[in-house]
Amino acid sequence: MSRRTLNALAEAHGLKPFLPGTRRSFRLEIGESYSGLSLRLPMMVWRAQEPGPTVLISSAVHGDEINGTGTIRALVNEPDFVLERGALVLIPVVNIFGFERHSRYTPDRRDLNRMFPGSPKGSLSARLAYFVTEEILSSCDYGIDLHTAAVRRTNFPNVRADMDVPECKRLAEAFGCEIIVNSRGPEGSLRNAATERECPTIILEAGEIWKVEPSYLATALRGIRNCLMELGMISGNAETPDHILVVDQTRWIRADAGGFLQYHVAPGDLVEEGQVLATNTGLLGAEQEQIVSPLSGAVIGMSTMPAVAPGDPIIHIAYSGRKALRKHERQVEAQGDESIEGMVRDDLATSISVVDLEEIS
Repeated sequence: MSRRTLNALAEAHGLKPFLPGTRRSFRLEIGESYSGLSLRLPMMVWRAQEPGPTVLISSAVHGDEINGTGTIRALVNEPDFVLERGALVLIPVVNIFGFERHSRYTPDRRDLNRMFPGSPKGSLSARLAYFVTEEILSSCDYGIDLHTAAVRRTNFPNVRADMDVPECKRLAEAFGCEIIVNSRGPEGSLRNAATERECPTIILEAGEIWKVEPSYLATALRGIRNCLMELGMISGNAETPDHILVVDQTRWIRADAGGFLQYHVAPGDLVEEGQVLATNTGLLGAEQEQIVSPLSGAVIGMSTMPAVAPGDPIIHIAYSGRKALRKHERQVEAQGDESIEGMVRDDLATSISVVDLEEIS
């Protein structure tokens, strides 16, 4: 994909040039509603005085994942944030169709994050994906895409990136999450399409839909700052965990029977192979099964819905070598309650009722 300047984008859409040292909000027309009214994508371009990389920070590719929307809003209103070099392209809501309906999906019932790079002659979703790819990604050098878990789930903060791409690896390690999931991303995802078009992009996965969670804000803002420091766009000292666990594989643990769950682990916990993760009971408490971890790893996702049917995914585990897990365990044990990581663990656990196994034995 040929790289073009931000001012070429401005000219193509009849906007005034984006001058150094300025920031400007605007809306680009992306299509029409069912009633034929124009629909526009809200954006901001923020240019520093000095030249440098152009970084896309996007959110709500899934229209109900608004933690990232709150993060972008907080970033632009942060009084101490000074952009010294380069430019930011900020899109607080990519899937404006879904956002208006409080829905993950677009009105044509598609997942926008499986439609990139899109098509100018395709469905509504394909056309929006094509617009973002051709009009916006073509002007960016790097990308940070903000996500949360799907409905009735929460995610412990983790960065996902193709670690075989050096610039993705650079951003992922700079971001400063405790856990990095090494993957190319699903076909049709924004980060996959962007990276293939020489705009190395990573994603943050954390928290729940329909919320702006304080621990998400703290994690995301710190991570964005860290990445911009790494790229030489802002000054400061990066804050990162002492140890980052990089994993290549994850697995959802599923219920074998219908029932009501009592969890024994919380998001971010490290678990051992053979450990009881949850007890599945009837509605009046009679035990039906104990759900045991088939592997050792870190809990990066959980269902917040305790009522389950057979086969429902309940706990998402990222797993790696035992040596790396032990090193990560020592880092977790050394964390203070005042750290962002400690705050994340406390906040996310409020969505899950956790009881020690011994208390119900």
